[in-house]
Amino acid sequence: MHEVEQLIGGRWAPGTGGRALTITDPRDGHPVTRVPVASEADVAAAVRAARDAAPEWARTAPAARAAAAHSAANAIEAAAGELAEIMASEMGKPVDGARDSILAGVGTLRQYAELGPVHRGRSLAGDAGAIDLMAHRPRGVVAVITPWNDPVAVSCGLLGAALVTGNTVVHKPSERTPATGWRLARLIAPHLPEGVLNVVHGDAPAGAALAGGAVDLVAHVGSTATGRSIAAACARTGAKALLENGGSDPLIVDAGVDPVWAAGQAALGAFANSGQICVAVERIYVHREVAGAFVEALADEADDWGKRIGPLVDRRLRDIVHQQVRAAVRDGATLVRGGTIPDAPGAWYPPTVLTGCADDMPVMREETFGPVAPVLVVDSFDEALDRAADSPYGLAATVLTPSMSNAQCAWRELPAGTIKINAVFGGAPGGAAHPRRGSGQGFGYGPELLDEMTVTAVAHLEAPPTGW
Repeated sequence: MHEVEQLIGGRWAPGTGGRALTITDPRDGHPVTRVPVASEADVAAAVRAARDAAPEWARTAPAARAAAAHSAANAIEAAAGELAEIMASEMGKPVDGARDSILAGVGTLRQYAELGPVHRGRSLAGDAGAIDLMAHRPRGVVAVITPWNDPVAVSCGLLGAALVTGNTVVHKPSERTPATGWRLARLIAPHLPEGVLNVVHGDAPAGAALAGGAVDLVAHVGSTATGRSIAAACARTGAKALLENGGSDPLIVDAGVDPVWAAGQAALGAFANSGQICVAVERIYVHREVAGAFVEALADEADDWGKRIGPLVDRRLRDIVHQQVRAAVRDGATLVRGGTIPDAPGAWYPPTVLTGCADDMPVMREETFGPVAPVLVVDSFDEALDRAADSPYGLAATVLTPSMSNAQCAWRELPAGTIKINAVFGGAPGGAAHPRRGSGQGFGYGPELLDEMTVTAVAHLEAPPTGW
């Protein structure tokens, strides 16, 4: 059993909340973590500690901040195996996959350590002897609220970008993975001055207290409902809201593609991490020309993935996923694979394939955070584009097509922040993301995230008049 503490002003302590949560292992239901819930006073104290540390950290040379980030990355890499075990016990991802995601976070942290010192503004020439300088400055105190589905990698990105640009941080890890966040902070904090990194734990009230506190930016990765609450809180306080929220990402399978290869891509997108990925494939539009062979191959993929995926994070989420599947079947969809709750401890749910789906089914319209692949057959690429675009979300989309013309249409017309052609995952190192609609606002990752974490100061400089 992990006993988690808060980090406020360089000191680890349980806090003053008087309430605690117990986290259970989704693989078998046994308790693994006890976490004290931060009180409003704890959150306020963490924000004050970050505010007190902010001036000195902002004055610290960018190279020194980068060196601290590099040292923290080394410490996380050395402890990746231990972190993976904790992460697997709290959210269910198999240990090997958890370790891979942690090492991806290490790579992201190192990227920001390299990018921080070269983050720069621009200059504009005015009259003779005059110049305008545009320089980046830290925003001040950044609240970082991170999710359970990829707790280390997401945290490394947001914490890294905030710290290398000279901000101080109050981090609230997800209440579902508090020991993972606690151990991560234990690895990072020794490389920073006291108060630069603070950590509070808890559920929705603690998150609301932090988002509505005296901070300058709130960076949140999580659900759309929570993101909207954070945006409202920031509107009241004047803080900037940086949000990556829910999605219902479409996959279009065009005519002319190899249906077996396409099924492999669809399965990877829908079933990896048991479907608990922000940019997972949530709805599939397949051209009638290849639909039969595609569905058959996707069913085989589901059988194979069923041997190696982990459970969902908890039974509450599993019940929500199962309700969406049952509603689809009740409304006319055909269950090809999966769709049943196993008689076993934990929160397991099998890879599930549905055909005959309709646009208005919750499994197609809402976010389904589980290993479910709902399929709708279309008669043309244009029909697929129209259906894919009809969504309240705008996080990402994938198009599998042999046609460069259709690929061009897709990335120009689909209202999503990231359009992936012929690969459900991947992308260049340091690539950015810019969600739309109900999926959030602002840049996540990439050099652009450094811009989000800073403000721009414009200085107009002129030489003094002659004769002084």
